[in-house]
Amino acid sequence: MQTLTRRRDFVAANAGLRAPMPGFVLLVHDRADGDPTIRVGFTVTKKIGNAVVRNRMKRRLRALARELLPDGGIRGADHVLIGREGGIERDFAALRHEFGKALGRIARGESAPVRGPRPPQRRR
Repeated sequence: MQTLTRRRDFVAANAGLRAPMPGFVLLVHDRADGDPTIRVGFTVTKKIGNAVVRNRMKRRLRALARELLPDGGIRGADHVLIGREGGIERDFAALRHEFGKALGRIARGESAPVRGPRPPQRRR
């Protein structure tokens, strides 16, 4: 399992399959390059909290990935975990269950619709 570091890999994953869960969003993009390596990336925005909170969330996501991706991940695909606001307070067992559920959805080819750009806000 390799870690994603380049922005273009994260952007490409955004065009793939998506499985939103209460604690995180899982994005999976098939690289179609013939390499069976599972790659994983993590992102947590500043909306979630300060650096301590974001790092804690990333540690939780890394632990989930180490535990479940080798068996449940899709070979030859990039997996991106995006931390959500509720993920830091959620029980780790609940996150583990949700991650397994998200991997199952992706394996079946189910995907949530991609969110488009927000409509412009009207000024008052």
